[in-house]
Amino acid sequence: MPKIIRFHKIGGPENLVLEDVPSRQLEEGEVRLRVEAVGLNRAESLFFRGLYGEQPVLPSRVGYEAAGTVVSVDPGVDMAWMGKKVGTTGGSSQSQNGVLGEEAIVPVSSLAEYPANLSSIEGAAIWMQYLTAYGALIMHGRIAPGDFVVITAASSSVGIAAIQLTKDEGATAIATTRTSKKRDQLRALGADHVIATEEEDLPKRVAEITGGKGARIIFDPVAGPYIETLAAAAAFGGTIFEYGGLSMQPTPFPFMAALGKGLSVRGYTMREIRRDPRVLKTATQYIYDRLHDGRLKPKIAKTFPLAESADAYKYLESNEQIGKVVITI
Repeated sequence: MPKIIRFHKIGGPENLVLEDVPSRQLEEGEVRLRVEAVGLNRAESLFFRGLYGEQPVLPSRVGYEAAGTVVSVDPGVDMAWMGKKVGTTGGSSQSQNGVLGEEAIVPVSSLAEYPANLSSIEGAAIWMQYLTAYGALIMHGRIAPGDFVVITAASSSVGIAAIQLTKDEGATAIATTRTSKKRDQLRALGADHVIATEEEDLPKRVAEITGGKGARIIFDPVAGPYIETLAAAAAFGGTIFEYGGLSMQPTPFPFMAALGKGLSVRGYTMREIRRDPRVLKTATQYIYDRLHDGRLKPKIAKTFPLAESADAYKYLESNEQIGKVVITI
């Protein structure tokens, strides 16, 4: 029986337990993976706390993003997938298709091959972060040379992906972090400017950097009352992409800034990419090509063994990391 991580009650990472669980039969359109690594995401922390869009069916599996090898497929699935090294792009039920363990069963539609120049640890640290950033910045934001892009929570895996995509498109990446502790590392990862929001006036600094124009694109997973400050830093006709609610506070609409600047505030999740197979194919190819030639490079913050999954999520939630936290199998 494969060893997998499950939880039997809603709560924090201390409820995650390693168990021997019998393999289940594949359902239509599913494949079985021998998992080698699992990348962690904030979505899972919300999920096992009962705060995500999907409510857990207990006892529940957990995890969206794995790298591994396809070892069996449903009869209706193309046999060409057999033996391939793949990553998962999320989008399915964590209760039904959670990937944290030695074995994962996922829909074939969630598979994407990663370049051979990446390790399995790196392969588990690409699709969720780069697809999330791609959808807002490239597909919707259409960033280009001359644009200024503010990236909040920039030391997260998605934040670092956004820095890399912004730079690759020739735009200026303005990373934010709470204190100056991570400033040098964010600059080393490609940020043109770093603003420590607890130490500096964000709108004032953005105005200085942009010559008074403000940022055309703001990419934010925090939301809450700080959106008023972000709106003050935005350019005329700018857009604030809200892709998360980490503040866990109500988010007001910045009415006066919206009127004065023609400002747009847009909710966004990676589901917008996943719901259209053609869009997903375009996005994964865009990312694959840049991973292959080295323009994009995932940053691994720390790895943990499977037995220490609870500690891995505690570390993720500490906000101390820069980059992706990965569990190795």
